[in-house]
Amino acid sequence: MVRVEQVLNSWKAVRLDAAAAVEEFPADDLDFRPVAELQSFREIARHILDAGDGLMGALLAGENDFQSAEGRERRKAFRRSLPADAAGAELAAALRQSVEERAAQLAAQPPAFFSEMVKRVDGQTVTRLEMVQFVKEHELTHRQQLFTYQRLKGLVPITTRRRMAMQAAK
Repeated sequence: MVRVEQVLNSWKAVRLDAAAAVEEFPADDLDFRPVAELQSFREIARHILDAGDGLMGALLAGENDFQSAEGRERRKAFRRSLPADAAGAELAAALRQSVEERAAQLAAQPPAFFSEMVKRVDGQTVTRLEMVQFVKEHELTHRQQLFTYQRLKGLVPITTRRRMAMQAAK
């Protein structure tokens, strides 16, 4: 059995690592993109924020069809008002605040909330808890993109630094 608390804590850990990457990325390089066809570092970070706020906000509001065009439009109401060119510190703070707020709101839901069925963005029918897990996995993918951009700039991502510290402590 998967526990709600574990899923929420795992999601928060992924998000906090993404926020750390945003803070650590050179402030004057947030619009860096390795090639023209890819999103910039700032755009990826903003996508994490907007998707997390939109999907979790809609989930909490009772949305049950995340595939519909109407649902995509309704999710915009749950996004934070943050300028498109927000500085790294402001974006990192919003990422942290967002996950803390949404995780607390989700943790306050009764157990029955998480067993209700919804249609995910890809059309699959899942429980609300599985939808939370899906959002976390989505953010995990984009966190890795941020880490790759960090590596391209000669920075070592926080997860690698933690692993290296644990190995050094042995």
